[in-house]
Order: sequence, then structure tokens, then C-alpha cells
Amino acid sequence: MAVQKLLSLLVFQLVLVAFVLDITNAQGLKVGFYSNTCPNAEKIVKKTVTSFISRSPSLAGPLLRMFFHDCFVRGCDGSVLLNSTSSNQAEKDAFPNLSLRGYPVIDAVKAALEQQCRGVVSCADIIALVARDAVSLTNGPFWQVPTGRRDGRVSKITDALNNLPPPSSSISTLKSTFAAKGLTVKDLVVLSGAHTIGVSHCTSFANRLYNFTGKNDSDPSMDPNYVAQLKTKCKPNDATTIVEMDPGSSEKFDVDYYTLVSKRRGLFQSDAALLSDSTTKAYVQLQLTSKSTFAKDFGASMVNMGKISVLTGKSGEIRKKCYLVN
Repeated sequence: MAVQKLLSLLVFQLVLVAFVLDITNAQGLKVGFYSNTCPNAEKIVKKTVTSFISRSPSLAGPLLRMFFHDCFVRGCDGSVLLNSTSSNQAEKDAFPNLSLRGYPVIDAVKAALEQQCRGVVSCADIIALVARDAVSLTNGPFWQVPTGRRDGRVSKITDALNNLPPPSSSISTLKSTFAAKGLTVKDLVVLSGAHTIGVSHCTSFANRLYNFTGKNDSDPSMDPNYVAQLKTKCKPNDATTIVEMDPGSSEKFDVDYYTLVSKRRGLFQSDAALLSDSTTKAYVQLQLTSKSTFAKDFGASMVNMGKISVLTGKSGEIRKKCYLVN
């Protein structure tokens, strides 16, 4: 019994140390971190992102999603950008990341920054700034991004598989996953609103249409008219077709996502799950009124997410190429 107590205490202390280190590292971030070392950094990022989004507005959703997929795996350290090697399968090759797009945008931003400020701006910060600009360029809010992150040197496929919540997640799974990253239930429901832009492959929600409980049935929590509509686009076992997550305005950042969720037209089970919790449901309903706080809240929650297990100070490195460790 004494040994068990000692082990429990040791585990608690290790968790506490990790939590304190996370907080300490996050305090190493600040708005305007590059004001002296690369004063035009954010202008360069925005100019480059604008050139891509103006030609291909559909890139905004994937670029925003990339930040989420980076931060939830090993923290916001740019590890999602690293290529696999002969001896290691990287996060990039995990199934949830196979549909990520926008790597050329990151590479172009990095190249432009290296030309003006060699070895200064991290790839981890680039992802955070690109996500902000992708949102603001699609009619979304603009927020100040604390910077100062450094790049990680480790990227493992298993970490991505174990840490990224699937679109089939229940509200309890979502809440525990976000809590483990130091995020609140409010952050969960706010960041879910990112589904207002972007598209999805049919495979991410096909079970809701054709085989929800293993009996060739549809998800009863989804509006049957919406089910019928989606079935015209997504046939069984369709792995190539994509559909808008927010039909009609998937390239415009707005509150329509919450309208869809309230009408039981959220595309994923994780969207529908927001109606099964009193706190998240109340937030969904608030966004349907003139008192909507989504724009302001989204920036705040993105800042919160951007603090997950960051590397600062002398930790990590500043990569020369975002897809390779130095």
C-alpha cells in the first residue's frame, strides 16, 4: 500500500512538473517577439499568404486545420511539417494528416523570411501566423499572435494517431482531449467553429449516412433531409468526393456553422456532440443571436491553443527548412 501511494505521488509530481514547464514556456511567448530581429516578419507572412489565398481561397481551411493538427501533437512545435525518413514515419503520414494541404504555402513563407532574416523565424510560429492570416483573409477576425516558439526535432506517426480526436468523437472524448491540452470546454466549442471554412472527404462521415450502428442505418441525430442530400453526393465507400463543411459559405469565415449545428446539420459526429452538453449547447445558441461573440472568442481560443507545450528559449531549434531538422 505504501509503495502504491509513493508511486501515485511520484506520478502526480511528474504531471505537475510537466504542467509548470508548459506554463513557463508559454510565458516565453509575446506579441511582437520578432520586432527587433525581423521587424517585417508578420508583413512578409501576410503578403505571401495573401498571394496564395487570392488564387486559391479553399486553402484557408486546410491552413487553419494545420495549426490545430500541429498543436495537438507534441505541442505547437512545427512537428507536423517534418517529412518521414528511412528510419522514422512522421506525423505527416498519419491517416488524419493525409488530407492536410498547404505545405507549399508554409515553404514559401519560410523562404521569404529566410531571404530577409536568416535563421530567425521558426516554422512553429509560421504555422500560427499563417493560420491567423488565412482566417482574417476569409472575412474572419484578426488577433494578435504571441510568438517566440521554437521548432521541435521529433515527429512520430503514432503521436498523431494517439492525440488527434477523430470526427466521430463523443462530447466526453472531446472534453477530455481538450482538457488534457489545458483547454477549456469553451475553447472546445469555439475552436469547433473552425468548421465554418473548408471541406471534408465523404469517408470522414460516411458511417453517419450508411452504417451508423452496424445495421445499415443513418445517424438519428442528423436531420434526415440533410442525410438524403449528402447521400446524393457521397456513395457508399466513396473515398474521393469532397463536400463543404458549411454549405454555401465554406470559403467565408462566419457564424453559419452554429446555425447548421443547431439544425442538426453538423457534418461530423463531433459537431452534433456539441448539442449533447449543456455548456456547449448554450454557446451554440448564443451565436444564433445578435449577441454573438464568436469572432472575439475565436481569436482568444486560438491564442490559448497556440500555447500548448511550446518550446521557447534555448529549447528546440530554428529550422532552415520546415520539412527537415537542421
